[in-house]
Amino acid sequence: MTVLTLGPAGTFSHELAAALFGDDIELLPTIRAIIERVAAGTAAGLVPIENSEAGGVGETLQGLAEFGVSITGEAYMPVRHHLAAREEPGRLSVIYAHPQTHEQCSILLDSLGVEVVHTSSNAASAVAMLKDEHAGAVVSEMAAAIYDLPIVLRDLQNSSTNTTRFVEISSTPRGIAGCTKCSLLVDPQTDRVGLLADLLGVFARRRVNLTRIESRPSRRGIGRYIFFIDLEVSEGWSEAKEELKEMTTVRELGCYARREVPGI
Repeated sequence: MTVLTLGPAGTFSHELAAALFGDDIELLPTIRAIIERVAAGTAAGLVPIENSEAGGVGETLQGLAEFGVSITGEAYMPVRHHLAAREEPGRLSVIYAHPQTHEQCSILLDSLGVEVVHTSSNAASAVAMLKDEHAGAVVSEMAAAIYDLPIVLRDLQNSSTNTTRFVEISSTPRGIAGCTKCSLLVDPQTDRVGLLADLLGVFARRRVNLTRIESRPSRRGIGRYIFFIDLEVSEGWSEAKEELKEMTTVRELGCYARREVPGI
């Protein structure tokens, strides 16, 4: 089955998808478009879900909340950002960068004193630079090669351990065999003292390790939230999940294992 991921050519999503799935990939312009297509059952998808510097990817989390898709795998990709330009960085009129890329490279970019204009992807930054000889772009090595852009500064990222976590998504969940992690979407639909402590207590009592918890607006008004929870598959995890379902609304987003990435 074809795997959908974020384009245009040269995004980190494209690079990772090519490493995992070869040529059987299709590039789409937005994460939402990917998730919509996957929900229709015509393809699988690969989307970024969180970064070690910038946190959760809002478009992916919102898509998981809205559409009936399941997480079937995950992969981690070290992220290295480079500045492409045709002149010295301090003489540039503008630098194009994806918002999360800007956040991940904020120390260096802010020190340059050059206007940063946000784009929809790192590859889109490269395309925008092609149209302006006085512009620069923060791009991946792959994007610089595809669009024939000269790199003037390497490794702009604030942290040497900058990593993005991606998830594979499908219209159908995978079986539990071989899975090491599961993801849940919890919607309390109420607000009371001790609510979050009670929700998390079902895991703590069984010593089930939570690897991530993130709140997102429920879009039902200010102060109303839903929670994304990732947990390790271990003794007691299933019982904890069932107890949680007795307390509130829970949607299982899928169980999965981590994939090794060849060549990255």
